[in-house]
Formats: sequence, structure tokens, C-alpha cells
Amino acid sequence: QVQLVESGGGLVQAGGSLKLSCAASGLTFSSCTMGWFRQGPGKEREFVASIRRNGITTYYADSVKDRFAISRDNAKNAVYLQMNSLKPEDTAVYYCAARYAFGTTPGEYPYWGQGTQVTVSS
Repeated sequence: QVQLVESGGGLVQAGGSLKLSCAASGLTFSSCTMGWFRQGPGKEREFVASIRRNGITTYYADSVKDRFAISRDNAKNAVYLQMNSLKPEDTAVYYCAARYAFGTTPGEYPYWGQGTQVTVSS
């Protein structure tokens, strides 16, 4: 009964910002590492960012470092991805994922949401 539900995707012009949210249920959220992944058209799913249960230790893909910020609110069972200075190459379906250990590859995450589409226009 684990459910991860993403929201906040949409259409934005290059240089704009979006904030994605992921609401989790059915798991011990405060014990989970949370991650964001994305899959662009014709590409495989790739790591974007992750955050450990302490809400302090974070990791980012080089392609988004200094532009995106992951955060979490354990009281709300939610994880967020603030995306700034968006580029057309950021266009993808963004997925929220959870695991009870740290990981930065899709195969390490057993729990996944359905994704939310982010489209960045020129």
C-alpha cells in the first residue's frame, strides 16, 4: 500500500522555476532516503537528486547542481524539488522514489510514484 504521488509539473519557459512535490503514504517516511529521477524523451531514467532521512545530506546530478534543490518535511511525509533556471533539456517526466537506504540509481529504489511531466520551452 505504499503510494508516492507527484505534483507540481507543468509548462514553463526557459529560465523559469517550478516546485515539484511528492506526498508519501504507507511507509515509514522518516526512515527513508528519498530521490527524484527523470526520464526525457528517448532517454533512460536518470538520477536527479536525493536526500537522506536526516534532511541534511543531499546529492545532485551534475546537470542540475546549483539549479535544483531537494528538501523534505518529515512531519508532512513530503519531499520537494525546487527547480530554478530551467532549461529545455530539463524536459522530462519527473519521478519520486523511496528506499530504506541511500541510493542514486533507479534500481536501488523499490517504491515509485507515477511521475509528473515537466516541459521547458525555449
